[in-house]
Amino acid sequence: MHRRAVQGALVLGVAATLAVAGCSSKTTDEGSSGGGTSASAGGMSIVPQVLLDTEGVEVPATDVTDAADPAGSGNATCEGVSIAMAGALTGANAALGQNILNGAKLAVDKHNENNPNCQVQIVQFDTEGDPQKATQVAPNIVSDQSVIALLGPAFSGETKATGAIFNQAGLPFLTASATNPTLTENGWTTFFRGLGNDNSQGSVVAKYLTDTLDAKKVCVVQDDSDYGVGLANVVTESLGAAADPACSASVKTGQKDFAATVSQIKAEEPDAIWYSGYYAEAAPFVTQLREGGVTALFASGDGVNDPEFVKQAGEAAKDAILTCPCIPAPEALADEYEASSGQAPGVYSVEGYDLATIMLTAIDSGVKDRAGMLEFVKNYDGQGVGKRYQWNPQGELSNALVQIYEVN
Repeated sequence: MHRRAVQGALVLGVAATLAVAGCSSKTTDEGSSGGGTSASAGGMSIVPQVLLDTEGVEVPATDVTDAADPAGSGNATCEGVSIAMAGALTGANAALGQNILNGAKLAVDKHNENNPNCQVQIVQFDTEGDPQKATQVAPNIVSDQSVIALLGPAFSGETKATGAIFNQAGLPFLTASATNPTLTENGWTTFFRGLGNDNSQGSVVAKYLTDTLDAKKVCVVQDDSDYGVGLANVVTESLGAAADPACSASVKTGQKDFAATVSQIKAEEPDAIWYSGYYAEAAPFVTQLREGGVTALFASGDGVNDPEFVKQAGEAAKDAILTCPCIPAPEALADEYEASSGQAPGVYSVEGYDLATIMLTAIDSGVKDRAGMLEFVKNYDGQGVGKRYQWNPQGELSNALVQIYEVN
């Protein structure tokens, strides 16, 4: 079964699900999330298909009417408090960090406009998604005593490298996007993950590929990041016999020539290829796969799920299946986001908005320091734009959802 057969299975498996939770599609014509420049790739979009729970069961669409509002009551009073955001704001994968930052900015702007006596600042720290650079930035974050909460770090590798620093400083750090499962196994008491981890995403992805799309042979390709390695391990294990070891492969961050991997995959004639990594490498990889005559379905996770992937890969991105343990923006929020940032929301935009809203709600309740923020978040149980936020003692969400997308 090759690409055409997989597409047929996809149509049957996800028919009538394009309007999941009122979410918006992300098109390359709306501009890249990184630089906000207009792009075109035949008008293709990353379109939501179906929302699944951790068992791979479809979650019916619901209209959320009780989401926390960052604007608050308008009566908040505070002085000298700020929240920080740390992640890749420049570099090859800056679009992913910008999505989070823009979501947080929207929440802060709405709050400050409605609360003249409580003006919260958002302090930006660019890590470029690099663990080594993140360790250089982390001391600057914790030394700023006005910062009582951190949105980030964005990537798993940089979170792993800096988590102990934030934890020791008693700084609550809430990530909108770092999904490596082992992050909550470090004994950190101030870390909270605002989305499902790769255990939930990977197992759902594997089930979707084999059960819904009927893929019998899958090549799993991973980059060398903590995120890519962790997600690939889960997908491979969950695929079981469907994961073909003869075409499993590893690539490097920054790699642009994939000729050897393409030849390896082509020889195995798989039904699907699962890529664990980021869009900076996924775009040239899928381009070279198509140029090399490989027609198998291309699938990947949240690190690739951005308009930049479609912009850079062009027609080679068509029909790709992309997943994310994040929630697409409902129409009303998408309109506000685009008016605020000049571009459409992307992956993690909603999580950035929701997590910033939780921090702002804490401040409005009278929280003035890191200890108070930590207690507030530990005991938080509230509805966000697309999901409910409540954490277990390890900092994992009590419920996790996975969104399936298709490029078309």
